[in-house]
Amino acid sequence: METIISDFFNAARTGDLTFLREHIDQISDLNVRDNRGYTPLIIATYNGQLEAARLLLDAGADVNAGDYGGNTSLMGVSFKGYPEIATLLIGYGADLNLQHGNGGTALMFAAMFGRNNMVRLLLDAGADRHICENRGLTAADLAAQQGNVAAIEMLEAADVIR
Repeated sequence: METIISDFFNAARTGDLTFLREHIDQISDLNVRDNRGYTPLIIATYNGQLEAARLLLDAGADVNAGDYGGNTSLMGVSFKGYPEIATLLIGYGADLNLQHGNGGTALMFAAMFGRNNMVRLLLDAGADRHICENRGLTAADLAAQQGNVAAIEMLEAADVIR
């Protein structure tokens, strides 16, 4: 069984839909974690595997499962800049405002790493720009630290638009 789980993680990483489909019923818990706490869904999404993520979600993977640090799939794709996968996750009920162990959110990741298409997507989906991480910083504060003027403008305009 250990080999199947290891191979299942690898299939999620590489987007091997054939393997995933053939073995998904053999995995008793789709939210099984590897040694870093990653689930197959986290692995698939972080590696840009849209269809693998869809397959796992359709089979019942927890869209809001976090790794040992509390990082979710939505946080990972916000850091990486994968809007199609973020849209998929949001469609499956991803919590836009979950905070990882240091209080960071998906919106904060997007703003910090210059993924401004993700900032827009998350704001449009209803992400809360007022949440503070453990040091008391908001997404706009983190964008300012990085010199991300476009994100700051989007984040500041979010209240005016609503």
